[in-house]
Amino acid sequence: MSDPRNVDPRNEAANASVNETLSSGTDDPLSDAEIQEYRREINRLDRSIIDAVKRRSEISRRIGQTRKASGGTRLVYARETAILNQFRDELGPEGVPIANALLQLGRGHLGR
Repeated sequence: MSDPRNVDPRNEAANASVNETLSSGTDDPLSDAEIQEYRREINRLDRSIIDAVKRRSEISRRIGQTRKASGGTRLVYARETAILNQFRDELGPEGVPIANALLQLGRGHLGR
């Protein structure tokens, strides 16, 4: 279970709405309990994914800043293509928009 001390207070309303018990879509108490447990696991996974995406974006921006400061290019298209291909290979066609979103988050505003 996630540590409540790690909850970002700025996201308190969003965190509360995700964590509230919503209808599971079934009247069977055993199925409902199972679905609710799966949902709690999904919530924990989502928290881990969000934290990992934030860290990945931070690292990617630092790489871009370092590369630019040393006279290199801000982007390396071969690297981006490799990332897109990895996500496509691992997740199918739906992986491409995920990879694109991660790349965009890591780039920030390219004009800076």
